Amino acid sequence: MNVTLDKTGNVTGVLTISLVEEDYQAEVKKQLSHLGRVRPLKGFRPGHVPASLLQKHYGGQVTAEVVDDIVSHQLTDYIRNNKIDLLGEPMLSKDTKVDLLNEKNFEFKFDIGFAPEFELKLDKRVKVPYYNIEVSQEMVDKQNEAYKKRLGTQVPGELSTEDALIRASLVELNEDGTVKEDGIKVEKTVISPKYQKDETEKAKLIDLKVGDEITFNPYKGADGNITELASMLEVDKAQAEVKSDFTLKVIEILVNKDAEMGQEFFDMVLGKDVAKSEEEYFAKIKEMLAGQLKSDSNYRFTIDAEKVLKKKVGELELPDDLLKQYLISTNKDADPSKIEEEYPRTREEIVWQLIKEKIAKAYDVKIEKEDQMRLARIFAAQQFAQYGIANVPDETLDRYADELMENKDYAREISRRAFEDKVYATIRDNVSLTEKTVTVEEFNKLFEEKK
Repeated sequence: MNVTLDKTGNVTGVLTISLVEEDYQAEVKKQLSHLGRVRPLKGFRPGHVPASLLQKHYGGQVTAEVVDDIVSHQLTDYIRNNKIDLLGEPMLSKDTKVDLLNEKNFEFKFDIGFAPEFELKLDKRVKVPYYNIEVSQEMVDKQNEAYKKRLGTQVPGELSTEDALIRASLVELNEDGTVKEDGIKVEKTVISPKYQKDETEKAKLIDLKVGDEITFNPYKGADGNITELASMLEVDKAQAEVKSDFTLKVIEILVNKDAEMGQEFFDMVLGKDVAKSEEEYFAKIKEMLAGQLKSDSNYRFTIDAEKVLKKKVGELELPDDLLKQYLISTNKDADPSKIEEEYPRTREEIVWQLIKEKIAKAYDVKIEKEDQMRLARIFAAQQFAQYGIANVPDETLDRYADELMENKDYAREISRRAFEDKVYATIRDNVSLTEKTVTVEEFNKLFEEKK
């Protein structure tokens, strides 16, 4: 058996594995003998099938399996033992022709691509922009108003608004506007102007008083949504597709009343006794917004760090043709022309991944259990927040984080994010940050610029 590697370029090569009959024949005989015991041919007792018959019936299949196994192991071992830094996977060369039935000696050639060699040193001479986003009083006031509305109550109102709830009776009408005999009559239903799909019908529901009567079309208002109609008209879905006009009479109007500032409100927003005065409350709101904006600043840093370090590294040579072949081979349903079209973006991602791996190796970046659990808790908190649940107890977050880590997909994503977080932290610690304080508007404009 012989394994050789010939470089065909700076980042390409051909790895050749040559086998002669002596390399695989003993294992083939062993496998055939085993088959003779567990799957004897008709007319023969287990273990007594002549070797020639076993060879005739199973020889080709067994030889193929044994050779494939040997080649696979030799390929893996050679790459590992020689510490070859691959890009993609070895691809069987097109000029490899193997005839297992008529030949005894085989030669397998694999096209391989190498990761390019390059230097990257992080030091304080490397400057990366970092944008601190200013928390304006307007942002604090807007967040406070949002909390007041979210934690507010509904109280009787004199006039209906878009955010109001209208309790009303409905009576189905004929086309001429008269009451339809045996039509649908609803003594009390709830209608929200805000969720009407048709602007004309929505407008009819604004500025109404208790006792007012209007002509209203539920079908248009719900845009024909059978579920909504069935609920509004208090009928089964099978009877809900009613396109008639109705007389709507207002019975009650409920409008939103903002929550009042005070200790109970502070506790609901921030947690018990976190703030005990309006001054402390607004300070905490500003601090919370600053924390949220810090995440945006850090995200922008990842974009700028990538741009700066790519420029520092310069253009890297990659085994582009081989990588395209690999992408096509691993995406059987993909359109090759689509892969070709998207390859420039894919190439940029590969280059950045190589740079991150170079940094991780140089600075011994390792992902610990603690890193994963920290992110898992963040993921858990975000999921609770989607349902409007804040201030989740630590033990609940820990338990949910453990459950997330048991899910392989979540665990893989969390590990990837933990690795990237530590790489970016390493970059921040070893370069100079050119800090600038900007408004939200100025910050958002950065993303309108071409990267």
